[in-house]
Amino acid sequence: MRQITRRHLGAISLAVATALAVPAMADETPPRIVVAGGDLTEIVFALGAGDRVVGVDQTSNFPAAALEIEQIGYVRRISPEGVLSLSPDLLLAAHDAGPDVAMEQLAAAGVTIAKAPETPRAGDIADKIRFVGDAIGKSAEAEALAAQFAENLTTVQEKVAQLNEAPRVLFVLSIQGGSPLIGGAGTSADEMIALAGGVNAGAEIEGYKPMSREAILATRPDVVLMMSQHAERVGGPDKILSRPEIALTPAGQNGRAITMEGMLLLGFGPRTPDAVAELARALHPETAEAAGL
Repeated sequence: MRQITRRHLGAISLAVATALAVPAMADETPPRIVVAGGDLTEIVFALGAGDRVVGVDQTSNFPAAALEIEQIGYVRRISPEGVLSLSPDLLLAAHDAGPDVAMEQLAAAGVTIAKAPETPRAGDIADKIRFVGDAIGKSAEAEALAAQFAENLTTVQEKVAQLNEAPRVLFVLSIQGGSPLIGGAGTSADEMIALAGGVNAGAEIEGYKPMSREAILATRPDVVLMMSQHAERVGGPDKILSRPEIALTPAGQNGRAITMEGMLLLGFGPRTPDAVAELARALHPETAEAAGL
């Protein structure tokens, strides 16, 4: 598989462990781009290359123009046929894009694949922006966008630092098998809660895992946080708050639930400073305005 890193192109097969590095052309500008990853789509458009995008995955819902572009499936269930039908010069893919067999088929068909680095922390987003800029021939624009992003994130963090309270927040990713799937330590949800001045009530677990009724009651969250799309699937935030494992917690007793659009909340793209500010306002309704949020 030919893969673009920040400063070079490599030919890397997903099926074997050998690799052959090939220098990239500094002025390379792939005219037809397929993107698998909503955060990457946002970056491409922010860099002014949205007119070159001919295909996107289902997580690419921002900006609105992305909704009018041909779909290639979910980021982890890419359709090789769908990608190939678009005759792309470049597949810009999230770090977890797949499945592997689909990526192997695309590489075998001669598609150049640029797989973005994983960005578990908001501070890593600037590097992801630069990666995308290098991959699509927009390095100068990416450097400017990365600098603006870092400035915006710093500004928001300075405001959040003025908040004195730190509510306990339980992030519910979804309901699976009747049990809430909770965002624990090391997750994007954990990072966002901290950035917005909260404490992750589910931090005793790692990653996204089911949590028992007793364990959830013991976390005593002040607020339940969900992605709006998943909250709607289970009947809305009130339905979540009325569940037995949540109803007796401070969040359930006070009716405190926050929902945010999924890609905005957890996408870790250029809008992340806006997402932090929005979450901070929701978590700190009485003091956010005084802090400039």
